[in-house]
Amino acid sequence: MPEVFIGKKPLTNYVMAVVMQFMQGANEVVIKARGRNISRAVDVAERVRKRFLAGQVDVGDIKIDSEEVVDPATGQKRTVSTIEIKLVKK
Repeated sequence: MPEVFIGKKPLTNYVMAVVMQFMQGANEVVIKARGRNISRAVDVAERVRKRFLAGQVDVGDIKIDSEEVVDPATGQKRTVSTIEIKLVKK
């Protein structure tokens, strides 16, 4: 199952990556993000669902979690939230 990891690139890059996966025959695509990029992942999913592939894709499953990450600069542990949004072809 194809996955798209959301980072700091322009939103359109991630939207097009998801659309390309569906155009290449994928039935499901998972959008993953951590921390501050969670809202961007939601934006990507909604743009794909409502603008680019309107009526062709639905949200299949949403998983939220958190994980501990060690900050390399300080060596301290931090908890970072994560999200996985599965988009499924109708």
